[in-house]
Amino acid sequence: MPALAEILDVLERHYPPRLAEQWDAVGLVCGDPAEEVTRVLFCVDPVEETVTEAEDLGAQLIVAHHPLLLRGVHGVPADTVKGGLVHRLIRGGRALYCAHTNADSADPGVSDALAHAIGLTVDRPLDPQEPGGRTGIGRIGHLAEAEPFAVFVQRVAEALPATVPGVLGAGDPDRPIRTVAVSGGAGDSYLARAAAEGVDAYVTADLRHHPAGEHLAAAGPALVGLTHWASEWPWCGQASGLVDAAFAGNVDSHVSTRCTDPWTVRATPAS
Repeated sequence: MPALAEILDVLERHYPPRLAEQWDAVGLVCGDPAEEVTRVLFCVDPVEETVTEAEDLGAQLIVAHHPLLLRGVHGVPADTVKGGLVHRLIRGGRALYCAHTNADSADPGVSDALAHAIGLTVDRPLDPQEPGGRTGIGRIGHLAEAEPFAVFVQRVAEALPATVPGVLGAGDPDRPIRTVAVSGGAGDSYLARAAAEGVDAYVTADLRHHPAGEHLAAAGPALVGLTHWASEWPWCGQASGLVDAAFAGNVDSHVSTRCTDPWTVRATPAS
């Protein structure tokens, strides 16, 4: 059976830590690199639900996209939310590894997985790390044929897991969509970049009212708004596939389908 260190070596070859933003916290949070691993759970968020899922599966390793301890801490007492998770993991002999902005920028990475899920052929990064490079935040791609924006929004909704808030579109329903920018996670800081690239639509998460409205008023690309979890969930399958290919027959990998968006209720006005 492979050791934890061998699995991390595969992940870091594909999602090099050097690609992470300076403010980020990526890598091994807890776990013994020498311990054997036979089962891995891939998820977006390392939270109580996914830790419980790993326990139920008997997984010795959780690979999460979001960091558990993004900001500096001086302790992890068990009576705090995150400290309690660290204690559960260590007591259960489970490792936690996080690949965040290094997985965002990698080629392929988080936005490639999102683009492929909605049927795009990827052409280049939205915000390359260097001119002409293949790594960087977001992706620009194209559909095989143009389709009306309303049809494209439905395409996105059907390609991604269902969430309570759903998928929202902002723009002319009849606008032809062929070229598309995507960015997994919160991406409204790249609205201007998407507009400068001249794409027909931009798909991302956590869009805010004023930036989105000002973007549309300036005749920018149509917008498709997702929840954060749904936009990054396709990456779990991509990362799982890397471990499957490297350790076929020796490691069982599982992709969590537990929605870890915080939104659980949607109300609509009575007619």
